Amino acid sequence: MSENPVTCLPDTGIEQAARWMVECDCGALPVIDVDNKPIGVITDRDITCRIIAKGKDPYMLNVSDAMSMPAATVYRDTSLEDCLELMEQNQVRRMVVLDDDGTVCGMVAQADLVKQLKAEETAELMREVSVDTESPSQVH
Repeated sequence: MSENPVTCLPDTGIEQAARWMVECDCGALPVIDVDNKPIGVITDRDITCRIIAKGKDPYMLNVSDAMSMPAATVYRDTSLEDCLELMEQNQVRRMVVLDDDGTVCGMVAQADLVKQLKAEETAELMREVSVDTESPSQVH
């Protein structure tokens, strides 16, 4: 898990979110409310597919215009196996990690799990999270 990820609010500008992704070398930011509770996730893919590819002006839009909701979450003490299963069920490559009080404390990425998994488990994870979906509002 990556601890203390950079987060953003729904009214954060798309350009700012993209800059933070570049600065932090990450592809996703948890979108939080004022109490640090997750409400969604904005990914580099969300920006590309929902804003740029549709000809929308990223300088005029906020994270809320492109984010995926709800955020796929696990708790800090969630087992590796349960996290893997939830990633597969939600077809996501990243999970927002929560403290006991439900606030954001980290992110678990597919790459983090691959370091801990056997080859067969890695292949299964890749297969399950890569299934095509039709709903653009589905969690990413």
